[in-house]
Amino acid sequence: MSVIEDIARPDAPDRWREYRRMWATFRRSHSAILGLIIVSAFLILAAIGPWIVPFPDDAYGAVHFERKLQAPNATHWFGTDEVGLDIYTRVIIGARTTLWIGLTVTGIAVLIGVPLGLLAGMSDGVLREVIMRVTDVFLSIPGLILAIAIVGALGPGILNAMFALALVWWPGYVRLVQAKVLSVRNETYVEAARSIGASRARIIFLHVLPNCTSPIIVKASMDMGLAILGAASLGFLGLGAQPPYPEWGAMISIGKNYLPDWWWYSLFPGLAIYLTVLGFNLLGDGLRDMLDPKQR
Repeated sequence: MSVIEDIARPDAPDRWREYRRMWATFRRSHSAILGLIIVSAFLILAAIGPWIVPFPDDAYGAVHFERKLQAPNATHWFGTDEVGLDIYTRVIIGARTTLWIGLTVTGIAVLIGVPLGLLAGMSDGVLREVIMRVTDVFLSIPGLILAIAIVGALGPGILNAMFALALVWWPGYVRLVQAKVLSVRNETYVEAARSIGASRARIIFLHVLPNCTSPIIVKASMDMGLAILGAASLGFLGLGAQPPYPEWGAMISIGKNYLPDWWWYSLFPGLAIYLTVLGFNLLGDGLRDMLDPKQR
């Protein structure tokens, strides 16, 4: 690495000191810490769920009519459903399904949107116009409506629901990354790298993309909660995961038929969705404050 190329990089006098300062900023936010605790708890439950639930067979379609629609008690903490399945077991196992949906949808959206945003930001003329106009078309349609239309065309199912949500989410990353690239593409360090003959790919990956990572991380953390809420919405409409697969939105959809007498059927899956989305939103707010130099 040449001295000139080192000079072309943004200043970073003490990385470890900067990391400690970022963590101190994050730690001072009680809401961010609460979000981290909630998200970590659900991640742990998703990882160890099959080994800690009291009735693992209830997660995948066992039938116990002799204990159907029991209220919460010492044996069934969240009660049972219309065929006697333990709701606590299904909520815990459903955490793995729900988090996997959120992670997959957000990951696909990032993989599609970030490269297109980089191309749109670094390019001029026809290529930028094509990318941004296609993005505008997707953004002009309400996300959930578009996802419902896609799943309706492909057929209900968890894989189709994830694919539909990913198609809805990627345009936001294109807009975000393209705006960020336009703000840094003419910075001094980028011009210095260009003047010494650095290739276009080297400039993008070593000088432009690193300055886009913070807003991408913040948006992805918040989009996890939105993707989970979107998947639950599709499940509620019968377009997502199909019974007996444990998914919170589908459980609420069935449980609404038993309200208000058997309230626990919908209450506990709904609380799980609420807490998960709240956790990711609080975590995203904390990451935004931590990664934004102006906030620090």
